[in-house]
Amino acid sequence: MAADGTTKAIVVAFGADAGIAAAKFVAFLITGSSAMLAESQHSLADSINELLLMVGKRRAHRSPDALHQFGYGRSRYFYSFIVALTVFVIGSVVALYEGYHKLTHPEPLTTPAVAITILVVAAAFEGISLRTAVRQSAKLKGSSSWWQFIRNFRTPEPAVVLLEDSAAVIGLTLAFAGVILTTVTHDPVWDAFSSLGIGVLLGCVAFILIFETQSLLIGEGATTKQYNMIRAVLEQTAHVDRVSDMRTQYLAPDELLVTAKVVLGPEIDMGVAADAIRTAEARVREAVPMVRAVYLQPDVEHDG
Repeated sequence: MAADGTTKAIVVAFGADAGIAAAKFVAFLITGSSAMLAESQHSLADSINELLLMVGKRRAHRSPDALHQFGYGRSRYFYSFIVALTVFVIGSVVALYEGYHKLTHPEPLTTPAVAITILVVAAAFEGISLRTAVRQSAKLKGSSSWWQFIRNFRTPEPAVVLLEDSAAVIGLTLAFAGVILTTVTHDPVWDAFSSLGIGVLLGCVAFILIFETQSLLIGEGATTKQYNMIRAVLEQTAHVDRVSDMRTQYLAPDELLVTAKVVLGPEIDMGVAADAIRTAEARVREAVPMVRAVYLQPDVEHDG
């Protein structure tokens, strides 16, 4: 698996989350804080998710075969979808349950200083992980807004890690507020509310990831910019009068399929038509390097 920027963001996030998950769970055992338990489950889910993303990237590099003739690139979309489900089940549902349990069966915190210390350290590590994710995502985001990047991503890992790390920082803030308020007021209801807030937060993140990754699994086409660029290149090729139909689909984050019906000039020689098609295919790949497969169907404009 290539050690590209995407992989670096995943590895950094995994290292931070695995250590933080263990520390948070120890803090829960010492303090009895439901917010700390929710956060430990949150970090555990994130650690599992980073492993799943790495597995997806590795499986995507398998060579095409008779059964999967376009390769296994969509494995990355599948494992990203599993990540979204993991965030919901392990993160959101568990946090909501713990918050409800603590709300109905309140228990006082013991040794809150331990929880506070671990939360501060965890925030520092999560901040480093988030900074790495932001830097790697910025390379793909371009001039788009961050929300447009989340909505329109075709490479799932940077967006997934970015959302997870952002949720982690916000979740730590909620947990910290819950522990502080519980310590000051001696009322464990704040700890319960903190856990419920973390559960709602992770549920929202899971919903966004599930919605976006299932769309990629079904099959998304080129972005508007890519689509217009490909169509323009085809129409500007010599002997191509117009493009009567064009369809695209991402086979993998870095593999785009293009099919089009191009109308050639009337009474065009077969040899010239073949050269025009080859030229058009080469120009499409040059304009949008992500295009891996191009299938052009030539047609001739008939008078009348």
